[in-house]
Amino acid sequence: MVVIAGCGSKATTESGAKLVEEGKFTFAASGEFKPFSFTNDDGTMSGFDIAVGEAVAKELDLEPEQKKFKFNGIVEGVRSGRFDAAVASHTITPEREKEVNFSTPYYYSGPQIFVRSDSDVETLADLEGKEIAVSKGSTYAKTAGEVTENIKSYDSDVVALEALNKGKHDAVITDFVTGKEAIGAGFNIEAKELLGRSEQAIAVSKENEKLLEEINKAIETLRENGTLTEISKEYFGEDITKDPEKE
Repeated sequence: MVVIAGCGSKATTESGAKLVEEGKFTFAASGEFKPFSFTNDDGTMSGFDIAVGEAVAKELDLEPEQKKFKFNGIVEGVRSGRFDAAVASHTITPEREKEVNFSTPYYYSGPQIFVRSDSDVETLADLEGKEIAVSKGSTYAKTAGEVTENIKSYDSDVVALEALNKGKHDAVITDFVTGKEAIGAGFNIEAKELLGRSEQAIAVSKENEKLLEEINKAIETLRENGTLTEISKEYFGEDITKDPEKE
């Protein structure tokens, strides 16, 4: 992606893709969604999403520039041109598609109910009227709203799970991989009903179709050469990048 022109704070590549900063792929993540993105002692971020963002940048022949931002504000940041893209585990939804465009999925996931080990909750129906915690800006609040109005929001899924572990709330709805990691870290919680499958993708401004095309090409290359699988196995010990419906 050869940069041929600059316009204010924007740079335009040979393909017509717009960049926040010349020679860089500026992507946002929350740094609060371990193991997808987490903050290191030096303030930088690591995790599955970060590794994917860096791999995409390499395919684009650009320097990766990570930006830490609160999850519920990331889509707006992409829409307004603050970031080139979001590599932040965004589930593709009709509501988000009104604001930004999405790449082809780079992993597949699904929401799951997590409760303390002494709970008798098994299904979503069992949570009728009970208190459910979710992360701000996630799609899980809509799911929780099907059975209760008593919904508590946290800045991150991990913090919500920590609160559950300490005796707060009746349940947390979050990504099954995140919950699995919390259990592995010693949280006294258990996984219950899996509430479906979802597609996670990179968000790009609707005014940056050329960049979206380049990102899609990069994801396809990373899928074909095994890089996505390799990154997934590094962080999860399994491959979450393959479409389960094609398995």
